[in-house]
Amino acid sequence: MKKNKSVYNIIVSILAIIGCFQVFTFSKKIIDVNFDTGLFYVAKSHDIPQKISFCGEEVPLDSKDIVERLDKEMIKNTYWHSSILLFYKRSGKYFPVIEPILKKNNIPNDFKYLAIAESGLDNVVSPAGARGFWQFMEKTGKEYNLEINKEVDERYHLEKSTQAACDYLNDAYKKFGSWTLVAASYNMGMYGLEKSLKRQKVKSYYDLLLNSETSRYVFRIIAYKTILENPSLYGYNLKSSEKYIPLKYSTVSIDTSVADFAEFAVQKNINYKILKLANPWLRQKYLKNENQKNYVLKILNSEFKVYTNYDTLLSDSNHQKLIVPIDSMVYETLDSLQKSQLINADTIKTEANLEKPKK
Repeated sequence: MKKNKSVYNIIVSILAIIGCFQVFTFSKKIIDVNFDTGLFYVAKSHDIPQKISFCGEEVPLDSKDIVERLDKEMIKNTYWHSSILLFYKRSGKYFPVIEPILKKNNIPNDFKYLAIAESGLDNVVSPAGARGFWQFMEKTGKEYNLEINKEVDERYHLEKSTQAACDYLNDAYKKFGSWTLVAASYNMGMYGLEKSLKRQKVKSYYDLLLNSETSRYVFRIIAYKTILENPSLYGYNLKSSEKYIPLKYSTVSIDTSVADFAEFAVQKNINYKILKLANPWLRQKYLKNENQKNYVLKILNSEFKVYTNYDTLLSDSNHQKLIVPIDSMVYETLDSLQKSQLINADTIKTEANLEKPKK
């Protein structure tokens, strides 16, 4: 009996050793295998393609410092998994809007990746105050015909801000004659780039010694382009069907004031949230529109659901008071009054005999 038990233990030990060996050899094999259903994470350095271009201009990979600068951005962004996944998904939603505008303005298609470098295809606000997909500062936005005020901020209007970006890029190309330099100027400004080129007596971006941000900027754009055009080569198991799709909407034009966009939205069978998702450039709950300018609003389709039953809400109005947003109407009325028509608070107290009695 003891002999059989010893034989059993020996067999189990041998099988365990074989099993460990198989697991080890299999794990060595999976490094370069792309699985459709499994999840395997291995950190590795990916080879840089032998030829890379940006806007048809070749990146000079025969220089060691250029290779290392590009390699740095490839490594940092390849392993920035959550952001690359979001960029990939958002590209399906927003690139179909951006690409035709670039083409209409004779801007190379690669500049759509500049929007990723600027904002990650999101309406973000920088610490300096730049806003929207293309990160315009207020002064520059107005210079390129964007309406920017308390009620309307077209830096958040994708089509109009993309057109403004194209206008800037074309102006920069007239000055520099190189799309790579144009991209660099978008980060540091035309004046700053021109000054650096003259001071260093060079004509190429790749010859410039720049601040850390602009030095990395163009390489970051190139890294996004390289990874997102061939995600499977950089460890991403992604399908085109996983991309977000462009918004589907109808449009409505307004050339009058709107006292309450929440009420306006209900009349269009949506709600305030859905209205703002499609029109983030509307910055207030109301629109004075004193000049009767024509604005085109997007009304999203039934893919965006409304869960409030407005029929029930209205029928309950006889039994309970609903909160009515009147702040916009009050402000609009006050703004329309002349200064001479306003009464001082002390005058009101005196006329109404509201002064405190003397002790």
